[in-house]
Amino acid sequence: YLEARTLRQAISLLERHGNEARLVAGSTDFLVRWRQGVWQPKYVVNVGNIASLGRISYSHRSGLRLGALARVGDLVDHPQVRGSYPALSAAAASFAGVQVRNLATVGGNVCNASPAGDTLPALLAFDAQCKISGPDGDRSIPLNEFFTGPGQTVLKTGEILTELRLAPPLPNTGSLYIKHSPRGAMDIATLGVASVITLEDSSLVCRNVRIGLGAVAPTPIRASSAERLLWGREVTPKLIESAAQAAKGDVKAIDDVRGSAEHRQEMVGVLTQRTLERSWDMAKGNPMSFERQRELAVQAAF
Repeated sequence: YLEARTLRQAISLLERHGNEARLVAGSTDFLVRWRQGVWQPKYVVNVGNIASLGRISYSHRSGLRLGALARVGDLVDHPQVRGSYPALSAAAASFAGVQVRNLATVGGNVCNASPAGDTLPALLAFDAQCKISGPDGDRSIPLNEFFTGPGQTVLKTGEILTELRLAPPLPNTGSLYIKHSPRGAMDIATLGVASVITLEDSSLVCRNVRIGLGAVAPTPIRASSAERLLWGREVTPKLIESAAQAAKGDVKAIDDVRGSAEHRQEMVGVLTQRTLERSWDMAKGNPMSFERQRELAVQAAF
């Protein structure tokens, strides 16, 4: 067991021990997989006490900055996250139970690279950028380039995800996240969809749109065909319906114990339509309370 007190020390420990080491912070996933024998590292490097990596800050100019050690639970009630990035706050509220949310970190959820990670569709839909620190300095990449496969990322030996950056939201923007799971609460997502849509001033023309999909492919993905269909066009219920069908074509759904590929493929269209319709309504100036968004965020199969 090794404990890093600074970022530089953590990078040095990872560089020294390479593939024999694994980072931990909240340890909510690590302890489960360690006990199951899935992860058996020789060295465990705890970075949970590096205070600088736990900050959440927001400005109207630079947007939201999430330190990798920010707790998932902190996103639920943070005023700037809830007010400006409601789909992310709702996604965090759907994450496991309150005890786990208060331990789990945003960076851990990202770096575990689970296709079903609850925060990932919303972070993709807000076009999050990853700040990565390592032996050769810092680099930045879009989140949609961070994942390379289930449990796999672009991180090199000695590198650490230190921060996620989200641009400030444009005016006339609405967003919503919906998680579909067998039981609703305390369950891994069968499917997660987040939509963010921005309208031009005093018109219904789509100025910007992003749709994040989770638990449908080996990695979280964007519904790029659906986005292209909406971009620059006047939004109508019919166009949203067409975009939802296009989203189904953006995925070749995975098949596992939580849901069949056929079921997931169909639900991609259903939840894309629902998130787009409600995001569009919010972008037109019809606010939705966070309590209602949180209520919509988890839709059980049974």
